[in-house]
Amino acid sequence: MKIIGLLGGMSWESTVTYYAILNRTVAEKLGGYHSAKIMMYNVDFAPLENNMGTGNWAANAEILSKAAKRLEDAGAEFIVIATNTMHKLVPDIEKKINIPILHIADTTAKKIKEDGLTKVGFLGTKFSMTQDFLHERFRKAGLEVMIPDEADIELVNNVIFDELCLGKVLESSRKEYQRIISSMKEQGAEGVILGCTEIGMLISAEDSVLPVYDTTLIHAREAALKALED
Repeated sequence: MKIIGLLGGMSWESTVTYYAILNRTVAEKLGGYHSAKIMMYNVDFAPLENNMGTGNWAANAEILSKAAKRLEDAGAEFIVIATNTMHKLVPDIEKKINIPILHIADTTAKKIKEDGLTKVGFLGTKFSMTQDFLHERFRKAGLEVMIPDEADIELVNNVIFDELCLGKVLESSRKEYQRIISSMKEQGAEGVILGCTEIGMLISAEDSVLPVYDTTLIHAREAALKALED
């Protein structure tokens, strides 16, 4: 079994889910008392969040690159970044380490393609929705991705940072997300990507009129399966 280098804390709420899925998947596959081999570096999210707000992505790249290098030096065999938004910095981090990063967009696109979908909605932070670092990889996989309008982009982003990252799950916000997903269906979306690792706290398959692709669940499960490869 390979050692997983889990880069978490962004926010820690979703990292808890990663930890549980990694161990649960290994236990399901191997049985008995088996669990995943995980080395975790849990960063302090406060400076990273501040840097995002000021556009200082270089500082965040330095923080996460150092964390990933520590995981590599400790014996991790591949890296799992437990957040969508910080995948913006994957090219920077890859320059500092010699082990692979399992990309969240690639694992999600693989699952969507397996299900035969070609057009999907995407919900995430403002950075993930409006910038190209995830969408480009989805397009390369043959997927068409739609995002909400400008006002709803702000709403989705604010719920993530002001509520979910702080452990707050509000019914009023769930209804707003459901409204946005319904609108995406009306525009031709065949499924919806929950492209922020906290959104699964708010929206499940039962809450959506579209098939849900929760990047947290997909990414973590794929990481566990990768760890079990020969």
